[in-house]
Amino acid sequence: MAALLEGLRVVEISSFVAAPLGGMTLAQLGADVVRVDPIGGSADLGRWPLAPSGTSLMWTGMNKGKRSVTADFRSPEGRDAVTRLAADAGIVLTNAVGRGWLGYESLAGARPDLIHLQIQGHHDGTAAVDYTVNAEIGFPLVTGPAEHAGTVSHVLPAWDVACGLYAAVGLLAAERRRARTGEGAQIKLPLYDVALATAGNLGFLAEAQLGRERPRIGNHLFGGFGRDFTLSDGARVMVVALTRRHFTDLCRATGLTATVTELERLLGADFGTDGDRYRHRETLASLVEPWFAARSLADAEAAFAGTSVLFAPYKRFSEIDLEGAPLMGEIDQPGVGRLRAPASPLDTGDRSHAPAPRLGEHTTDVFAALGLDTAALRAKGVVG
Repeated sequence: MAALLEGLRVVEISSFVAAPLGGMTLAQLGADVVRVDPIGGSADLGRWPLAPSGTSLMWTGMNKGKRSVTADFRSPEGRDAVTRLAADAGIVLTNAVGRGWLGYESLAGARPDLIHLQIQGHHDGTAAVDYTVNAEIGFPLVTGPAEHAGTVSHVLPAWDVACGLYAAVGLLAAERRRARTGEGAQIKLPLYDVALATAGNLGFLAEAQLGRERPRIGNHLFGGFGRDFTLSDGARVMVVALTRRHFTDLCRATGLTATVTELERLLGADFGTDGDRYRHRETLASLVEPWFAARSLADAEAAFAGTSVLFAPYKRFSEIDLEGAPLMGEIDQPGVGRLRAPASPLDTGDRSHAPAPRLGEHTTDVFAALGLDTAALRAKGVVG
């Protein structure tokens, strides 16, 4: 079966997370994605975490399945080679700043129906990264325990991840239109706008506009019942009851049905609704907490087996069962060695597990296919 995006070519000129993730999302679905870096690599080539060899595990993680070329961005011949590559592919994904020759206006001169997606910090072009955007958008001030006075920045670069996925969708939408109409596209994707849109779509901005300030509630689930609990063996679990059925099953499994029913009567509450479960979350949690404290993780898993209760233990990355996950496949990653790495989470029935390339690994093949004399260019230091 042919890969979903077989025949699609994309030139990616990028670094760090958002743009590389967008390109990798397409590559793992079969697109020919060529990442272009300056000779010696971009600023993310050595980004932590590192393998014992010093190879960046983030760089290799974000560039699986791509081809890699390097060129001298400062020389006219190097710029011409990259421009010819972009024109040949017809689709460019970039987060490069301060390089006008990589902009839409310049590259579209070489191919009028060019699709060009530029990831940037803010809509006005000013710089931003995930961690500064997160500070601007409000989430660190509603994350953490209620008594915490400072900010809590999340370790997951959520806006970079969302931005990369938006980039992939944007390029595919533009390519679909070009296939129908022959028109190219200039697309700008500000990282801040990704975060702003997400905060709006989840109701955080509407809530603020209506005069309500979201409180810090620790690990409680906002607007429902859910919280972490500690077990007798020291394990911690997250338990969530999103629906009436979830909550009913939780009460039945913990032997608290009669107690909770009486509490419901005394409070004049309806624990079948999200709102009342949330309003009385501390009281409900105090009833459930001793049950968990008296049981091991194995006991709790047995009690919830066959129920609808949403329940999971907290794990470290090193505790995840990679062998049993169909998403994960073994690759031989240059500079790292053999390890298990994810394919696309979109299961098309034909998952491919490909490593990231060595920096510049495909320079000769890619530029030679354009009719360029790569030996001469390499001798002059124009390409890597």
